[in-house]
Amino acid sequence: MDQQQPYPAATGVACAARLELVALPGLPIVDAGDDLAALITAGLARAAWTLADGDVLVVTSKIVSRAQGRFVDLATVVPSAEARALGAEVGKDPRFVELVLRESTAVSRKARGAVMVRHRLGFLAANAGIDCSNAAPSGAPPGSGPWALLLPEAPDAAAEALRAALAETSGARLGVVLSDSFGRPFRLGTVGVAIGLAGLPALWDRRGEEDLFGRKLEQTITALGDQIAAAADLVAGQAGEGRAVVMVRGLSFPASASSAAALVRPAAEDLYA
Repeated sequence: MDQQQPYPAATGVACAARLELVALPGLPIVDAGDDLAALITAGLARAAWTLADGDVLVVTSKIVSRAQGRFVDLATVVPSAEARALGAEVGKDPRFVELVLRESTAVSRKARGAVMVRHRLGFLAANAGIDCSNAAPSGAPPGSGPWALLLPEAPDAAAEALRAALAETSGARLGVVLSDSFGRPFRLGTVGVAIGLAGLPALWDRRGEEDLFGRKLEQTITALGDQIAAAADLVAGQAGEGRAVVMVRGLSFPASASSAAALVRPAAEDLYA
């Protein structure tokens, strides 16, 4: 990373020698129109948790998408000629591919079983982050589907709305991260990343600090939002655990108007796009 590049990275963050990560128990299945802040507040009350300054709530993007009603019945999707051709090439349902194309601005890579695209939110993601697991609404009519669930609309705004509502009810200075699971170039497996963020810095600029031997750091900018999302992912799980909200306690960070959009590398600098 260019030392002179003016990335919107924060200072004033402190390393934690110990973190506490706890999944909020007992959240119901979320459906379109549900008030997530109210559900989380009720869950906190049931668990007898009191939020404190510096707490970060990591919320899986899937329950935000469900609350926003981002369900799509593939039976209602009419694929374009482009989607049919691409679906045949990669071995995917052309109706699903049509959704991928609608949610994307460009196709970056394609291979059997996957289409890597630049999502409308700016980041690169396999299949535009569209999920087909746990994707049906609770009241889906028998015989409907298969169902797909799109990523949330405006996830940074959704994170800020959650942060503001929870801060009002708790009186605490909080951070909120909306997380999703992404793969990575040249590495197997998925990790949690921040696709929405509010109340805390997305990036932590450590340039100018000294290492153990007194050498000044020149290029170290930490993706704080992604690190928090990845840590919480270990507790939340990625299958049927049903742990959609994780509290992270022990961090120290300045209040920030940052957003997860700050984590997206500009397309002109992306060597893998």
